[in-house]
Amino acid sequence: MLAKRIIACLDVNQGRVVKGMRFLDLVDAGDPVEVAARYEAEGADELVFLDISASHEGRQIMLDVVKRVSEAIYMPLTVGGGIRTLEDAGSLIAAGAEKVSINSAAVRTPDLISALSRKFGSCATVVNIDPKRVCTHGLEVWEVHINGGRVPTGLEAVAWAQRVEQLGAGEIVLTSMDRDGTRNGYDLEITSAVSRAVNIPVVASGGAGCSEHLAEAIMVGGADAVLAAGIFHFGECTIREVKQLFQSRGIPVRLSEAM
Repeated sequence: MLAKRIIACLDVNQGRVVKGMRFLDLVDAGDPVEVAARYEAEGADELVFLDISASHEGRQIMLDVVKRVSEAIYMPLTVGGGIRTLEDAGSLIAAGAEKVSINSAAVRTPDLISALSRKFGSCATVVNIDPKRVCTHGLEVWEVHINGGRVPTGLEAVAWAQRVEQLGAGEIVLTSMDRDGTRNGYDLEITSAVSRAVNIPVVASGGAGCSEHLAEAIMVGGADAVLAAGIFHFGECTIREVKQLFQSRGIPVRLSEAM
């Protein structure tokens, strides 16, 4: 079995790392370069950098910030936010990203997923899916949202996950809008549903409040990796503690000198 990855996430707004609840009420969490370097030292397996307001504001991602972060770390870096074209993605890869992640553009222009996969490879093509539980015709469904969770799309999350795989995505980051920032644990139901429905890695995101929640996302939710932000930013737990828990539960994990 492949090692399960612990991914630290930097939600960046106006050049600063922030963290909120359900995509709102943002609190400053530091300078991106300093935070990234700390996670490098703590033994994170990967880093995700998301410019969370770029799509909503209709602007390109802050390339200078991405470049400074990439120069401060050696672990793989995934970057997303405001990517609308192959040229946007190419600029980010030139700035140091190993993978690019799209969400709003994937919904609006699904062919972009295929174009990215052909040009940069499926392993470099990540699709973020932000589902929220809604009631439609008396039935509860997971509806995909875009533009930082501001715009509902009418797409059902599991079906959309299957489609992005068919279009060439090599990985899905699944962020529960209902759980984001709550510290109540990942939405294991949607995580499990998407993990069972696709054959590409699924990264659980949204709701981690302790090390146990990350283990549950792997053991119960079937995720291939877990992403967390607030609990790492504000010291509720460390990457070292998560990896030690994984070891004790028999979950394969990559050890590093930081351990």
